[in-house]
Amino acid sequence: MLEECPAAILGVYWPFQAEFDPRPLIDWLICRGSVVALPVVVDKKGPLEYRAWRPGEKLVDGVWNIPVPERRDIVIPQAVLAPLVGFDRQCFRLGNGGGYFDRTLAAASPRPLALGVGFELSQIETIYPQLFDVPMDIIVTESCIRRRSPGRPDL
Repeated sequence: MLEECPAAILGVYWPFQAEFDPRPLIDWLICRGSVVALPVVVDKKGPLEYRAWRPGEKLVDGVWNIPVPERRDIVIPQAVLAPLVGFDRQCFRLGNGGGYFDRTLAAASPRPLALGVGFELSQIETIYPQLFDVPMDIIVTESCIRRRSPGRPDL
């Protein structure tokens, strides 16, 4: 799916704790001509800001000491990767509890393709989604790819 649009701007993330580590994917995307951007918390109650980044460019500590680009080159990604701490069959995700990805997806226009990445063992029956939860369009684990049904009214 990512190989179909090599020049896209993709929002990625720097791994935190036991999240899936997308850094090898980031290297592959850059080699294929994609622009990658890392999320930055600029307002703890607002959406994330995505800043373009390439390996070798300076990173500084952001919220929870997660590295973020020092240079403020803001871009609008066509697709974003979101780490999965947990997920359910309806493609809703649990993250680390800040709600940043949900606010970002809800505020974006047009909405980027939302790709949740994680581990199959993180699947649970339901996350009991709240009104503010935004489902992922696609969830990718080591064992399968799940696509959210396009006919769902809450997509």
